[in-house]
Amino acid sequence: MNSVRLTLLCMAAAVLSACSTPFCDAPGGLCAPQPAKTSPPPPVVVQPAPLPKPPPEPTPPPAEVFAISLPGATAASDDDRSQLPPRAEPPAAVRDVDYNALPPDTPIRIGLLLPLRSETLGAAADSVRAGFMAAWERDRANITVSVLETGDVPQDILSAYARALQDQDIVVGPLSRAAVATVAASPLLSKPTIALNYPEGYGQPGAAPLPQNMVAIGLSIEEEARQAAQWAASEQPDGAALVLTTGSAWQRRVAAAFAGQWQKLGRPVRTIELSSPDGYLSDPELVQLRATLRQNLPALLFSAMGADQTRQLRQALGSTTSTEPTNPIFSTADALPPPPAAPPTEQFSSLPIYGTSALNPGSGAGFPTQDLDGVRLLDLPWQVQRDHPAVMVYPRPAQTGVGSADMTRLYALGIDAFRVAREIGRHPAGRFQLDGVTGRLTVDFGQGPAHFERIEQSAVYQNGAPQPVSP
Repeated sequence: MNSVRLTLLCMAAAVLSACSTPFCDAPGGLCAPQPAKTSPPPPVVVQPAPLPKPPPEPTPPPAEVFAISLPGATAASDDDRSQLPPRAEPPAAVRDVDYNALPPDTPIRIGLLLPLRSETLGAAADSVRAGFMAAWERDRANITVSVLETGDVPQDILSAYARALQDQDIVVGPLSRAAVATVAASPLLSKPTIALNYPEGYGQPGAAPLPQNMVAIGLSIEEEARQAAQWAASEQPDGAALVLTTGSAWQRRVAAAFAGQWQKLGRPVRTIELSSPDGYLSDPELVQLRATLRQNLPALLFSAMGADQTRQLRQALGSTTSTEPTNPIFSTADALPPPPAAPPTEQFSSLPIYGTSALNPGSGAGFPTQDLDGVRLLDLPWQVQRDHPAVMVYPRPAQTGVGSADMTRLYALGIDAFRVAREIGRHPAGRFQLDGVTGRLTVDFGQGPAHFERIEQSAVYQNGAPQPVSP
């Protein structure tokens, strides 16, 4: 019986194996002793193991970019500017000869001596200080600046100067004419000193020269007048000059400086001083001036006056109103009256007028500067040439109102004072040139008596504003 059951089970297993029942193929299955034909199992898809990530490529070194200026190239875009240095630098000094240049990492200590406590000069001193520190912020590597405050008393100035000599390598200051004269005459002067003004009478015949360790770089309106004479002579090669001034002391100095330089050039010159009650030119004297010009017309006029008075002069010369009485009365005993004089022609208004930076009062002047169109003047690049390479890199002071133009010029003086001090600190002796914000500067220091020269920018009024021109 058992054998019969076994036989039946095997027969059933054989039938089931044709249906590919999985459990019959298992090891030790019931039909293991008797292999059976089965369908091949479905192929098993084996996923390949993921390949390891390649190691990151090394960062390539930054490429060198060479900027090439092409004629007619346009300004760089914002994306292009990202490849440029973060800020531009002012033009570097150009040296004729390099004497005993110090290593660039040599520390330089500069003492800035200013009358910040002065009631009369405090605002001017603060403008110089602001410009000086603005320049130092751009180039302060290995340079320290100490601001030394003084008042107006000569003893106070000498005491502060003596302290500066103990701790500083270079002294910049003083600011006033009297203070510069006090320091120049003292026996203390033993280190490089960059004066911000000129002592009274400096440069005139018989005046005492400055000590060898002192160079004066102040803004001189008299020097502007002498440069204006050179410029006018180059543009008007023939004829005389007529200098117009008022009784103001500074205007008289300007007038004398122009007249003296004009005479050195071998040219005739005449000076007329006009009355100016309350700042307004006298109308009768302007009428007389027109008569003088009608009889003897010069080649040019030089105005030693300010902008407003020069505007009054320009209007008077350009007026076509007759100065003769409209209804003259004649006696029957008189001969027939002469024919009426011809009305003034435009020859007065077309006379070239030259002047100094006093003709540029800035935007806060409060009068229409269009009346000055065509007038020629000299001024600082900081005032009339804002696209100058050195001017563009420095921040401008926040100055508004009447008189702000003078304070702005002192701010520019502070910038160039730092640049001159830095150059003398790096090169204690030698001659160098700077394309400065106050003009083209030439400095000769440390080789005997110091020499300084500033060539200012020529400009002509156009559409109410001075525009730079080539002299």
